[in-house]
Amino acid sequence: MLASKLLLSLGGAVLAGAGAAAAQQLRYMPFGDSITEIVCWRSKLWQRLEATEWGAGAVDWVGSGRGENNCGDAEYDRDNEGHSGFLAINIANQRQLVGWLQRNPADVVTMHLGTNDIVQQSRPVNEIIAAFTTLVGDMRASNPRMKIIADVSHFRTRQVAQIIPMGFGNFNGQIQSLNQAIVPWAQGLNTTESPIWVVDQYTGFSGTSDLRDGVHPNDSGDEKMTDVWYPAVVHAFEVARADKLAQLAAPDIPSAA
Repeated sequence: MLASKLLLSLGGAVLAGAGAAAAQQLRYMPFGDSITEIVCWRSKLWQRLEATEWGAGAVDWVGSGRGENNCGDAEYDRDNEGHSGFLAINIANQRQLVGWLQRNPADVVTMHLGTNDIVQQSRPVNEIIAAFTTLVGDMRASNPRMKIIADVSHFRTRQVAQIIPMGFGNFNGQIQSLNQAIVPWAQGLNTTESPIWVVDQYTGFSGTSDLRDGVHPNDSGDEKMTDVWYPAVVHAFEVARADKLAQLAAPDIPSAA
């Protein structure tokens, strides 16, 4: 988080003026693997948000890491929870997200995971989906009103999917099976209090011209990912802020003795 930002712990008191504005500040965690950590779509997304009401005063980016890919922007909030080489299954089984969220609680999370599960270990789709379910449970245990934007690993075939492509490997069968499972999975876990939105990072993304190394997006790839993230993140911020304002306005009713 940027040092100049003010974070307040919310209590039962009525807040006004600058205090109310601080209480309404949202916390956003970019969560995933190297395609979240050592990339520049975060910088591009931050820059785009800075020109709107969702700039640094309104949203604090959070996470235990500050990795990037020499994006040439010294101003943006680099905080993120991207972990290069990590598997969704391992993060879930080892309950690593629990600790990360304890240290950096969030209102909105974007999730881009699953690539390493297939590429490194060829894990079956049902195990990856089960890991996603555990991770959503961990998010909601941290914040029952968490807003979640899910996007998983990345490869390309001619079928429509929710993911960006890779430039090598013969993993498309597993990836397409995972893609097909994502939408019903999200629909099954979606709630009014903690919605899950699935974004399509696949359509229009080239596995050759939009990747710098066959895996990670280059500048054009970062731009395309930003184009997809931006409207979804703005919508999540709008929902989260309305939710937070409603919670602040709710009367404090003491429980019965």
